[in-house]
Amino acid sequence: MKSVTLLLLLIAGLFAATCSETTPTVSAETPKQQPVKDGYWPHWLGPDYNGISPETDWRADWTDKPPQVLWRSEVGTGYSSIASANGRIYTMGHTAGNETVYCLEAETGKEIWKQSYPAQLVNHLNAGGPGATPTIDGEFLYTNSRDGRLICFEIKTGNIVWQKNLPEVYQMKVPEWGFTCSPLIRGEKLLIEAGRLVALDKKTGNELWKSTPHMPGYGTPAAFESEGTVYLALLNNDCLSVAREDDGKEVATFDWPSPFDTNSTTPIIDGKTIFISSGYRKGCALLDFENQKLTARYTNQDLKNHFNNSVLYQKHYYGMDGNSNLGRVVRLTCLNQETGKIKWREAGFGCGSLLISNGKLIILSDEGTLVTAQASPDSYQEISRFKVLDHQCWTVPVLCAGRIYCRDSAGNLACLDLRL
Repeated sequence: MKSVTLLLLLIAGLFAATCSETTPTVSAETPKQQPVKDGYWPHWLGPDYNGISPETDWRADWTDKPPQVLWRSEVGTGYSSIASANGRIYTMGHTAGNETVYCLEAETGKEIWKQSYPAQLVNHLNAGGPGATPTIDGEFLYTNSRDGRLICFEIKTGNIVWQKNLPEVYQMKVPEWGFTCSPLIRGEKLLIEAGRLVALDKKTGNELWKSTPHMPGYGTPAAFESEGTVYLALLNNDCLSVAREDDGKEVATFDWPSPFDTNSTTPIIDGKTIFISSGYRKGCALLDFENQKLTARYTNQDLKNHFNNSVLYQKHYYGMDGNSNLGRVVRLTCLNQETGKIKWREAGFGCGSLLISNGKLIILSDEGTLVTAQASPDSYQEISRFKVLDHQCWTVPVLCAGRIYCRDSAGNLACLDLRL
């Protein structure tokens, strides 16, 4: 029993949604890009759903000038990352039986509005609190609580437009690690994991369709187009499931059960390939999707994402290989996309997270150290590091308008100025 507990120890509540990989969507459905200077990171994985920031006007080298901490704030227990647009940022946290959605001024951290509601902490072997990232869509904000309360807010005021209790509506228990799927907006549809992939009318919350039921996972669906049809790929705890976007019909599956039922990453889609990864010695797979069939190009145990996504950049995956309960042996790994072979590994970050911008890795270690390095398959080439937080950091940082936002599970949120 003790060994099982050790294996499960510190399982990520963030799953965040969840806290990596590339999920391109059809251009007609992609929200209009805002200028980089405005700080546009509207949802999980950023504007292009790939964990890559388009920003270039920021400093990666802090040798002569360390980052300035513009402000710090307290947003409650949790693993929710940051969404940003129009000079505002949004995140979520849990305090004393209530979950709160925060709207803050990006430059100062000043509170603009917040909305609180009763919610379960769901802190089984982790700090608990929300693990999904808010989703910005025009005049509305969409959030998903740890116990499955899906809410649409009026973004200007914070007023609730509609809400839906997923466990109640879909007659399911709250999953062991809670709900951590970030809402995905596609045209007029909102897509969410609720023991199956569900499409709702984003304006009303009314159900449009529901796909084949599976044991719920903890990641977010990814949209892609193949031979003129739009599909949605979702990694649940049974398999990788691919369904049509227009009606939710499941057209293909690839069995992918994981030990302890902890599949929690978002599929990375590149052309006709789909990359998936899970922890606990499950490993990763690169799959081909063609003629509505999934076939494995390779599977191995060289990149095992426990909960934070990898990022695909110039035909290489960058991500954390290993589990949170064995942080000392987790390695930042660069994996060749075509061959599945390891290019290099680097220890010292624990079960941290990363994003990529301007050819640089921006890494947040699980102990709160922010690191920059070259995004190169040749070797690990560190540029700078800066200690920013002191508690458990499992949430991916976000770069917006030259500012980096970092949070820990205790709810400490820090904004660093890296503008040129």
